[in-house]
Amino acid sequence: MTEPADTPLAAQPPLPRFAVEVTPPDIAPWLAGNIGIPGFTSHAAPEPGPHVAVIGLTHGNELAGGGVLDHLLRSGLRPSRGRLTLGFANLAAFARFDPAHPTASRFLDEDLNRLWDTATLDGPRQSSELARARQIRPLIDTVDVLLDLHSMLWPSDPLILSGNTAKGRALALAIGTPPLVVADAGHVSGKRMIDYGRFADPAAAQVANLVEAGQHWQPDTVATTLASVAGLLRHLDMVAPHAALPPAPATPPARRYAQVTTAITASTASFAFVQSYRGGDVIARRNTLIALDGTAEIRTPHDDCLLVMPSLRPSRGHTAVRLAQLLPA
Repeated sequence: MTEPADTPLAAQPPLPRFAVEVTPPDIAPWLAGNIGIPGFTSHAAPEPGPHVAVIGLTHGNELAGGGVLDHLLRSGLRPSRGRLTLGFANLAAFARFDPAHPTASRFLDEDLNRLWDTATLDGPRQSSELARARQIRPLIDTVDVLLDLHSMLWPSDPLILSGNTAKGRALALAIGTPPLVVADAGHVSGKRMIDYGRFADPAAAQVANLVEAGQHWQPDTVATTLASVAGLLRHLDMVAPHAALPPAPATPPARRYAQVTTAITASTASFAFVQSYRGGDVIARRNTLIALDGTAEIRTPHDDCLLVMPSLRPSRGHTAVRLAQLLPA
């Protein structure tokens, strides 16, 4: 007998144990910052140029971004033009990171990367993450180009999320690492930092990308994150060659571009894929069954359907997978 979708018996099984193969960075030297916002350090060059911000630890357990920012700060990296800001976002959540329970410190009260709309930021609601978003917001309002550094819980090809604007796509393709660029509209549960204000306005010059550099807590993810930051700074001609930054690859990988056609949000507590898909898998045929959400069937809407970041244990009301169509880059 099939249990009703939302009974306790239908709840998702516990998460598997994940190996933490990188050391949490020691960010103590950077906690004070130098612009009045804890965790944010900014340096300006004499030559004019854009204000570029690279943000890590938007989720407190995503160590790769934090480690890369710590590496760059310790190296003394400075911009050759414009302003470069390096910021650790969710300091409170990161302070609670425990390698024995690595999934427990993504946030304290709510996801810091689902709060970036004016109504929420200006509204009456209170939380640890909202307080931090409001503290960071004046700085974000001055940024011309933003790169938000993330990693993924489940196995997946690394990618760059460009939002739904042509300028976002152009920036992501120019960064070059990761070579897969995915255009999407975000999550029903709230707006990301890259969806905020002028970044999402097609008529504005300001632009933002989000890097998903690979699986949490893996050395390869740290290397991909650093290569992505280097690609951004090279593209913008923001820094001279520097020992802290890897050189451009001799043979750049072929870029791929995909447009999300459907975002699947889990509507029950028993959402389950029919097999353990990996992000980046391509399902050849339209109408292929890939998941069950209670009794509802989730099928591919088109041929050659790219699975973007499938969550193998999605919570009800959260994105389970995005389905995308590969297009010419």
